[in-house]
Amino acid sequence: MTELNAFQMSSPASIFAFLTLLSFIPFIMIALTTFTRNIVVLSLTRHALGLQQTPPNIVLIVLSLFLTLFVMSPTLERAYEQGVKPFLANKIAIEVAAEKAWLPMRDFMVRQTRESDLKLVYELAKSPLPMSVDDLSPVKLIPAFMLSELKIAFQIGFVIFLPFLIIDLIVASILMSLGMIMVPPITISLPLKIMLFLLIDGWGLITQVLVRNVV
Repeated sequence: MTELNAFQMSSPASIFAFLTLLSFIPFIMIALTTFTRNIVVLSLTRHALGLQQTPPNIVLIVLSLFLTLFVMSPTLERAYEQGVKPFLANKIAIEVAAEKAWLPMRDFMVRQTRESDLKLVYELAKSPLPMSVDDLSPVKLIPAFMLSELKIAFQIGFVIFLPFLIIDLIVASILMSLGMIMVPPITISLPLKIMLFLLIDGWGLITQVLVRNVV
């Protein structure tokens, strides 16, 4: 048995499969976690403030990544304990490890996925809805999960946009009434929006929403 496990770990097919899986980690991070929600909300916040490149993209990506790891850490730990750790210890084959690691991720994604999005994907695939969670196909669950994440992100972004839009409208109206047509409204509204954002601790509030909004 020990020789068989050693063969499984050292065989070229297993090594190739493991290295291939590592190369897909960025795609897995986007498709199976809350990274999409985080980066979209942070990007919409930057646009709502009227800032084009501040904070830089790399800052938003790194912040989104660490927020994702913070939220997903319990799920990732279960996936590691159930699948990756036994595989690295040569106790199970890579196929079994992948299946066991998928189960905690699947349960998390199901909790975050809206039934309407899941139904839509199955309707597009012309497949009947599964009778239980165990019958869910990853090929259909993943796009449904991503659709739900995008919907949640845009809902949060809409709420963030509203107060800044009101400031833009008020500033534009004041400038029009004063006859200052040549003055770009963003010149006046941008400092006001930044000041308001700082006064309410905007980044902290957004972080709380992104973390606590995960069921």
